[in-house]
Amino acid sequence: MRSPLSTFADFELAPKILETLAKLGFETPSPIQEQAIPLLKTFEKDFIGLAPTGTGKTAAFTLPLLNRLAELGKTKGLRALILCPTRELALQVSTQIDKLGAGLGVRSVPVYGGSGYRDQLAGLRAGLPIVVGTPGRVLDHLRSGNLNLENLQTLILDEADEMISMGFQEDIETVLEALDREKTRIWLFSATMSREIRRIADRYLPKPDMVELNRTEKVPAQLRQIFYVTRESNKPDVLCKLIEEAESFYGIVFCQTKALVTDVTQMLVDRGYKADSLHGDKSQDAREKTLRSFRDKRLQILVCTDVASRGIDVQDISHVVNYSIPRETENYVHRIGRTARNNKPGVAMSMIAPTGRGLIARVEKLTGAKMEEGVIPSSRLLKEKRLTKMKDAFAEKSVDTAFRDWVKSVWEPALNDMDREEIAARLLAMMAPELTKNEKEIPNEPVPRREFRDRRDDRRDDRGGDRRGGYARRDRGPREGDREERRFERGGGFDRPRGPRAAARGGGAAARGGSSRGGFAAARADRPARSSEGGEGATKRRSFAAPKASKDGTSAVRRPSRFKSEGSEEGSFRSKWRKEKGL
Repeated sequence: MRSPLSTFADFELAPKILETLAKLGFETPSPIQEQAIPLLKTFEKDFIGLAPTGTGKTAAFTLPLLNRLAELGKTKGLRALILCPTRELALQVSTQIDKLGAGLGVRSVPVYGGSGYRDQLAGLRAGLPIVVGTPGRVLDHLRSGNLNLENLQTLILDEADEMISMGFQEDIETVLEALDREKTRIWLFSATMSREIRRIADRYLPKPDMVELNRTEKVPAQLRQIFYVTRESNKPDVLCKLIEEAESFYGIVFCQTKALVTDVTQMLVDRGYKADSLHGDKSQDAREKTLRSFRDKRLQILVCTDVASRGIDVQDISHVVNYSIPRETENYVHRIGRTARNNKPGVAMSMIAPTGRGLIARVEKLTGAKMEEGVIPSSRLLKEKRLTKMKDAFAEKSVDTAFRDWVKSVWEPALNDMDREEIAARLLAMMAPELTKNEKEIPNEPVPRREFRDRRDDRRDDRGGDRRGGYARRDRGPREGDREERRFERGGGFDRPRGPRAAARGGGAAARGGSSRGGFAAARADRPARSSEGGEGATKRRSFAAPKASKDGTSAVRRPSRFKSEGSEEGSFRSKWRKEKGL
């Protein structure tokens, strides 16, 4: 139930916080802020907030934190610890806290892997009240004694579902076991109520307050979702056509693997686009440099994986392109949440293989919104659009009389035998010779749309295989397009040699120093490496023992769960859990 609050002033926050919000231009709270801030401000109970990416969750927990610090006055020591799935998100949250806390003089310290300890140690030793970090680096500081939880009042799990999907569940639970539960509140924010989130909530948040945005609010009304059916081999050309057709494309292209990110980025650069990539193999300095260029709009296109995109805080993104719809359809919601923010329009475009229409129905069921089937723009249409732009620029261009007379004296002999159309055509052919080429049109694949099949058929992915394992139940019909798509998703890229002789010719994964098998190993390359210190923590509070040993003497490390919270299963978990809690 939405409360009647309409402005931040209605929350009765500290005056300096309200002044800062006014300077930043924040006036009306988002739905998650409107419902969560009154509950969090009391610090009486644990809290669970279910809301998708881009709905204002950071301010929803930051403003109550700052208000509590304003009430406490100037005190040293850690009061709030915020865990985030990625370095980018940790930096984004820390930056937002510093902006919102400027009036109070409150700053935070970000701690994350991939960067040196010196600056992080300086921030921790300075006694800053808020620490924002990734689970692995936070545990490193806890084990080394650099981080003291004795005075901690609030632990916030931001994007909890994403942290779990990335394999950080053990690390999260180790931190939770180290808390003094008598005086520490836990605030959990997630996009979904998966089985793992429910288990953590049952164990560590026994009687929480809860806010859940209506499922229909997962996709903003101003977001337009379009899908294009095309074969994998045509996707590079289709992507360029979609970019050209957009009035002013400033967006993100999502790919499944790092290898495909590299290939797509190079293709775009080779065709003259201002593009760069973001993936796990880039150093932190290179990632930050790329993000700065994208924020400053020196880059038009950012190509990235799902993991690398977490925490991207860029305003006014006009388009999101799914080079292929992600296998975990929840990631689709995270992807499209990058555009259509702050009530501004946005477009989410997805390219799918002819046999991948089953994914569309799954996405529609998950988001509660229909997707349009788009028509791939023809080369002739795009050329006409470009000619129109050149014509308008030509009409607006003015030249002085002296220059015109000079050109006439030099060119008049050549122009005497030509009409105006021929003169214009020859000049355009010189300026843009690509307009004169006859390009092969890419057809829209005429595949009939199939109805969504619930429950048992949910276990089948878009490739026709049974996700319970094996290939016995797979449809043996024509699968040419699917074979191509699977090859691309495994990181095979495009225009690469295939077959057993690829290695001898210098192509394929073996030549690149990787596994020639591709497949599952390549698809998992985007997942972060697990720290050797990320073993199972001891249950004693503030104790960090080594991983327990199994009977054969090896470390017993729990594997990340592969549960996918989709559709009706997630809803049933959430409903059952809420009924048990009396919410």
